[in-house]
Amino acid sequence: MKKHMFLTTIVLVGLFLFAFVPSVFAETVPNPIVTGPVAVTAAPGDTSHDYVYFTPMEDLSAYGYVEEEFFIEGLANRYDTTSGTDGTIISSDHTYRTRIVVRRPKNNRRFNGVVILEWQNVSAGYELDAHWAPSWKHFMQKGYAWVGVSAQRVGVHGNDINAVDNGLVDWSPTRYGTLDVTDGGTVTDDSLCYDIYSQAAQAVKSPIGIDPMGGLEVEIIIAAGASQSASRLSTYHNSIHPLHEIFDGYYLLVGGAGLRTDLNVKVFQYLSETDLSMIFGGPFRRMADSDHFKSWEVTGTGHSSYVSSVYRDPIVIREFGEEPWPPECSNPPYSRARGQFVIDIQYDHLVRWIKDDIAPPTAPKILFSDSYPPEMMRDEFGIAIGGIRLPDVDVPIALNTGVNFPITDPNIGPYNPFCVLYGTYLPFEDSLLGELYPSHGRYVRKVVESALANRKAGYITKKAFWQFIFEAAHSDIGKKKSKWKKKNRKSHR
Repeated sequence: MKKHMFLTTIVLVGLFLFAFVPSVFAETVPNPIVTGPVAVTAAPGDTSHDYVYFTPMEDLSAYGYVEEEFFIEGLANRYDTTSGTDGTIISSDHTYRTRIVVRRPKNNRRFNGVVILEWQNVSAGYELDAHWAPSWKHFMQKGYAWVGVSAQRVGVHGNDINAVDNGLVDWSPTRYGTLDVTDGGTVTDDSLCYDIYSQAAQAVKSPIGIDPMGGLEVEIIIAAGASQSASRLSTYHNSIHPLHEIFDGYYLLVGGAGLRTDLNVKVFQYLSETDLSMIFGGPFRRMADSDHFKSWEVTGTGHSSYVSSVYRDPIVIREFGEEPWPPECSNPPYSRARGQFVIDIQYDHLVRWIKDDIAPPTAPKILFSDSYPPEMMRDEFGIAIGGIRLPDVDVPIALNTGVNFPITDPNIGPYNPFCVLYGTYLPFEDSLLGELYPSHGRYVRKVVESALANRKAGYITKKAFWQFIFEAAHSDIGKKKSKWKKKNRKSHR
């Protein structure tokens, strides 16, 4: 009997270990040395720049949140990530020192246990809070913590993309002069960024010494990146995740491609209409949904969103004294289709997927023709067909698309290569609005139907649902014609 119980115990222990083989054999990520919080000695906008770069214009304390900046330093590996499978170490013991920015609830009661660890985007030549910008209100409403990681050379050391001192070191030598992600200039290919990112996650998830999270109990940590950073995370997912397994899930915003399919970690992707234009690969860039990967495509949205521009532009002007990339384009930027409402709920879906294994709903794809090259199919207004259709495109009062182009005539305006990312917004003429919505009630009813369909499908939050309805009810759409009809009826009596 005792022998039988002993064998049973051995079998059960063996099954338990087998279930967690990846974690048992994954490399241990070293904890970096954490310093901070780094003191802020000047108000945002002060010429000394001795404050947190890109600190929000809003007072986060009014929402029960705190922003703190920390320096992290240690020794990082360089990895060969070119195979698309598990990465291999090229060389080790490269010194680095960089920063992380933490925006978190002040106390544990407000914290939902989830950290969004954003790989800061540097495509514009300076660091952007690409995930924070459209969703900061949702993060604070739901109790998320956001951590931005400066992992790449451009963000820390700058480059010659534009005329401003765009790297952290140049922007504030006093505050950031000791930062270095190149091992003293000996590593110039960004190959340290993956280990830096892993160690930043380790400092947040399992702190030793100074805790950047201020004692908050972190349950889930999600790797997040937008555009170029989403591409970096695609490489990280394929080559570094199997080695470290430090992240519980991935969120790829307006980017990411070529994910390997033999990993079980959950990945959620958001693609704007721009991301499916032929400039970026069209429908060929798509990855198939699976039990560990979901992708949503949002019709009418631009790669770079209007809501992010509204958030970002005042900060950029404050930090640089000017806007490095003015928005003049061939068509009026930006699309006003509010993809941020979809982005917000994707975080919530991903957390539930990770915690409870409840997969997000599948979403329809934007339609393309059968011709070669395939063309995005559009209706009579120029609005793309298919995809997630928010009331902004489902009950249109303007043309919202993901398409735009730079101005090529120097006599008209400055050349801005980022125009291809902005999308277009062209309000409908009053005559067309009158034909589409002969009464205000009809317009509101259509918006309610569209918003309700999106809410039931799980594509928008409850808050977004009510915002669509509130805005429609308080709009003037359909009212002018209704007044005109009443006036004419009186004149004919």
